Amino acid sequence: MTDLPLAFAPEIRAALDTGRPVVALESTIITHGMPFPQNLETARRVEAEVRAAGATPATIAVMGGRIHIGLTDAELEALAQATGVMKLSRADLAFCLATGGIGATTVAATMICAHLAGIAVFATGGIGGVHRGAGESFDISADLTELGLTPVTVVAAGAKAILDLNKTLEVLETHGVPVIAFGQDEFPAFWSRSSGLRAPLRADSASEIARAHLLRARLGLAGGQLVANPIPAEAEIPRAAIGPVIEAALAEAAAQGIAAKAVTPFLLARIFELTEGRSLAANIALVLNNARLGAAIACEIAALR
Repeated sequence: MTDLPLAFAPEIRAALDTGRPVVALESTIITHGMPFPQNLETARRVEAEVRAAGATPATIAVMGGRIHIGLTDAELEALAQATGVMKLSRADLAFCLATGGIGATTVAATMICAHLAGIAVFATGGIGGVHRGAGESFDISADLTELGLTPVTVVAAGAKAILDLNKTLEVLETHGVPVIAFGQDEFPAFWSRSSGLRAPLRADSASEIARAHLLRARLGLAGGQLVANPIPAEAEIPRAAIGPVIEAALAEAAAQGIAAKAVTPFLLARIFELTEGRSLAANIALVLNNARLGAAIACEIAALR
């Protein structure tokens, strides 16, 4: 580990050295997922939720040629207002490090960095997946292949509802990724608890998920687990309400020729406008909910170890 470009915040290093639970948090949600100052406020609230649930939060980002495992409050604030931040996945993580750039980690990059740091659990908003029209564009998120490669348990509110959720589940199955709905049989759809699709697996406790994580390692199975944690009922936007908004935003993106990494930020911003901010409130609620469950799973893994 000493040869790796990792910079640990002191509390993260101490927690890992003593076997205490740590939850990784991504930084793309700060730089590309929400506007300022809501992004900074949410990042602070997410870290507070992890602490309140008994674990140590480790927000991950690339700065100055190092992967920072845990950020100070000042670093969080600087990142929340930074411009020209690279959106890092597996393909560009090493390049950003080599060139000394500032990079925010996506689901895929956060999984890689968390695993390098020895962190088993990562809480986020929603994973990327198969974009609609992928049969023509071949636009499929690297998050899906990363879940098949890197042994981290990822807690998310399903995949982002702007995606083709059925094909996303099919690709996850192809890569051997356990998709575990928490507390319900249906796969959640980010802003909505319902997607109309049955989840392959169901768990009703953090301990079940923790045991499965540790057993995968003992069995020598590659890859991680996706825990699909539905948004709290009081915060959701029902599928019937958000569906037409998503379709309108997708049509606008297609008309403007927006593609690749620019698609998701554009769609999230446009859906925020069309829902008059309701989508952002739901997004914040689901991220906080995922942080709580991620911390519970991390605590169970630490206890079982």
